[in-house]
Amino acid sequence: MPYKTYQPKKSFRSFRDLEVYQKSLECSVLIVKNFRNILLRLKYPFVENMTNCGMSIPLRIGEASSLRYGDFNRAILIIEQAMADCDKMGIYLDQTKGLYGEKINGELAEDLSCRYQEIRIKVFRLEKSWKKYHREYNKESDLKHPPRNF
Repeated sequence: MPYKTYQPKKSFRSFRDLEVYQKSLECSVLIVKNFRNILLRLKYPFVENMTNCGMSIPLRIGEASSLRYGDFNRAILIIEQAMADCDKMGIYLDQTKGLYGEKINGELAEDLSCRYQEIRIKVFRLEKSWKKYHREYNKESDLKHPPRNF
């Protein structure tokens, strides 16, 4: 089994640099391009929910990234909503495979379902790293600015 050489991650400039943002955006585009029109024709009752859910994941990642320094708790809630949306997309894709079988691209549906689960895991790791950074940053700021006794 060949091992990859260690390469440090690129510096983070904006949410667009996050792999989870890029991968979730890619998946949302695939959903709209490859499933939306077919599911509309087949009258899948949750096609709008599925489309909105898939499109919301990169939006939530970007929003949470913007809020993490100002309103950290809200950013964490939004990132957790993104994880829940990844789970929902897996369910929507499984439903469409079960309901429509050969009428949709089952291989793509399975691939996207797996991708959403991978994205969910990466979003979870991102949340953990944000929490770790937040804890460490707060400890340092507490040391720099001790509470005043009046």
